[in-house]
Amino acid sequence: MLLTIEKLIYGGDGLAHLPPDLHSPGLHGDVPGKDRSRGKAVFIPFVLPEEQAEATLTEQKPGFARARLDAIVQPSPDRIVPACPYFSRCGGCHYQHITYERQLEIKKQILRENLKRIARLDLQIEIEAHPSPPWNYRNRSRLQLRTRPDFAAGYFRFASHELLPVEECPISSPLINRGIAALWQSGRTGKAPEGVQEVSFFANAEDTQLLLELSFRPGADPQATEAWAEDLRASLPAIAGIVAIRESGNETRESLVTVGAPELTYRTRTANFRVSVGSFFQTNRFLIDDLLEIVTRGRSGKLALDLFAGVGLFSTALACNFRHVVSVESSQTAAKDLKYNLPTNGKAVRSATGVSLAEVAATARAAADGSSAKSHGERNKGRVGKGKLPQNYLDTPDLIVVDPPRSGLGDRVARALTEAYAPRITYVSCDPATLARDLLPLQAAGYRIEEVHLVDLFPQTYHLESVVHLAR
Repeated sequence: MLLTIEKLIYGGDGLAHLPPDLHSPGLHGDVPGKDRSRGKAVFIPFVLPEEQAEATLTEQKPGFARARLDAIVQPSPDRIVPACPYFSRCGGCHYQHITYERQLEIKKQILRENLKRIARLDLQIEIEAHPSPPWNYRNRSRLQLRTRPDFAAGYFRFASHELLPVEECPISSPLINRGIAALWQSGRTGKAPEGVQEVSFFANAEDTQLLLELSFRPGADPQATEAWAEDLRASLPAIAGIVAIRESGNETRESLVTVGAPELTYRTRTANFRVSVGSFFQTNRFLIDDLLEIVTRGRSGKLALDLFAGVGLFSTALACNFRHVVSVESSQTAAKDLKYNLPTNGKAVRSATGVSLAEVAATARAAADGSSAKSHGERNKGRVGKGKLPQNYLDTPDLIVVDPPRSGLGDRVARALTEAYAPRITYVSCDPATLARDLLPLQAAGYRIEEVHLVDLFPQTYHLESVVHLAR
């Protein structure tokens, strides 16, 4: 059928509607309260707004349908030829058919619409967009591997968990692409051991060193794994280290083999960071310094709290202008790097964010009720230990920075955030829907939005990073 694309939505698809005369329950379906002047919503990948597309329905749900793009009948002037030979078959990229300037406009519109629809926030300020070089920007890439019936490395196919072999990735750094080539060369010789499932490449800021993480199923042979790791490292001298991890049941993982260094040093304008295998670090090698500046510039005071701190990217910059910085991270590996990377006025706390934040909130509530911080500290003396904030840091923070995973803060942590009584909060988000949801309790508590930034860490994909500065 012929469909007109209305807009793109978060997730990469275009939105269209079936014609209103399609009343078959399998195609339309009566949904109470829905506008029956048009058919139900249809989601189609690899299209652009205002295009006319021939499509075939592939999935039916009561309130929507999905379709496969067959042909573009009337293309958008913003449509271009994708640069990657795997585009539309590979599930990694979604926007390569769109000019980069238009990609930024679409992402700004999606961010604004999510804030309005979910957070009921009609922004009266401009969203400031920060573009990236659109290619070779990734400093980290993860490929799926197989050894039978023949060796292959690649990504999942679009909308599936089937392996698509790829031998290059234009959004990954040049050194990572050299690493992919070395991986294929070694794999074709039959040296890849049984049980290997994934390989993760991580490149330093200068794109001169690689750190590899190999993931294996239970039962992997350590000797065969070490031999392959040595072969890979010898084939590409830029590989500083390889760490092999084996699943050991109950969703736990154990170190199998380490060849070379288990970490890299990543340099930014403000500091150098130790980043170990398994630690999170921002993936756009061109925008890390820009992101740091957007999050921390113009902020100073006595105490800053950095939640979901990772290896301390924001914490180290905040430490330049705050007397004390407390950084909370739950991952054991990242917390060790965090402690190593922090300056002397920083304190690393390995804890679930909600636990440490609740303690800060309790102190702030006591202060708001007229109790002194000292008396509150006396009542809690002896309780501070692993997962707790150190006693001399129990104070109302001047700034709280949160950088949660895609799932966002959640209601419990978001409400605890409002009870910490920080005059300023900076929310770094990688998902506009969970961001908008978490803003609801913050707005209800009196926080107002001062700035919204779109930091395009993920060109050619629907993913978008945003930074929201709030104050009350």
